[in-house]
Amino acid sequence: MLRVTVVGAAGYIGGELLRLLLGHPEVEVVGAVSSRFPGKRIDGVHPNLRSVTDLAFCSAEETPKSDAVFLALPHRVAMTQIEQWRSRAGVVLDLTGDFRLDDTEVFRRYYGEEHLAPQLLGDFVPGLPELYRERLRTADLISVPGCMATAAVLALHPLVTHDLIDLERGAQVDARTGSSGSGATAGPANLHAERSGAMRVFAPTRHRHEAEIARHLGLPTAMTATGVEAVRGAQTLCHATLRPGADAKAVRRAFRECYAAEPFVRVVAHQRGIYRYPDPKILLGSNFCDVGFALDEDTGRLSAIGALDNLVKGGAGNAVQCLNVRMGLPETLGLTFPGLHPL
Repeated sequence: MLRVTVVGAAGYIGGELLRLLLGHPEVEVVGAVSSRFPGKRIDGVHPNLRSVTDLAFCSAEETPKSDAVFLALPHRVAMTQIEQWRSRAGVVLDLTGDFRLDDTEVFRRYYGEEHLAPQLLGDFVPGLPELYRERLRTADLISVPGCMATAAVLALHPLVTHDLIDLERGAQVDARTGSSGSGATAGPANLHAERSGAMRVFAPTRHRHEAEIARHLGLPTAMTATGVEAVRGAQTLCHATLRPGADAKAVRRAFRECYAAEPFVRVVAHQRGIYRYPDPKILLGSNFCDVGFALDEDTGRLSAIGALDNLVKGGAGNAVQCLNVRMGLPETLGLTFPGLHPL
């Protein structure tokens, strides 16, 4: 059994990690670290875990050494604690934004401060199995991408790898996300009275996931992000221009070839129906990312669409998938829940 620790276990991502890891047949959770609730039962904060576990939150000092540690901390905190956790676990999986970029200047531009552990930026392997599976097999430092970045990268990846879009024009990503993306300690903007019924553009320019998309695809990217009334879910609508000669058949072939063997990416290419385009509503609780596209062949304007649960494939589930890859376990182990419908 793999012994694992979750740091930041009282948050939404931490709760999802616990939900998945407690049900994982090859994992034992030996530590659930919370600076806010040490000594309090886990199911007091995560009531969905009632009768699943009798564990209590603990302090960082109380945690034993483990095979892997998941860092579900606030952004800018993981880089201040990374050496502490590297010494306590064989593999570190970071779910914050601290090690998602490999350039200190780009980090400063998007996060507004200097990186405190720049010497480690190049050592983290991106936690996106669909692009980095072979590197993940031997990685001891793994950085899980942001939820909207994951959805956009998986939607655009086939088009870039098959050279179907105009790379010079780049892509415009319009992203939408539910309130859980702001975390369990979000401020006044996430009060029900303020969030209910709102479609709030919170990042009209330079969202930090923009830099991640550009890094993974080598594609100039501009991104906007809007908060919608949903609690869970992220959807990205990625606009690009097809190269001359490319058509819908080539696009469809690229998607199917890229993802034919991927266990958690589904190509949605239906001509009709309520869910003929990727929609996060039917993905909630699952580790799937649905991708699809719409094309205006007269103009060459292409819209690639990605959808996922921001807390699962956009966070905790993707991290567990990376753990499976790294430890040589079946990649789908503990992650086969298909999502709910209707909801």
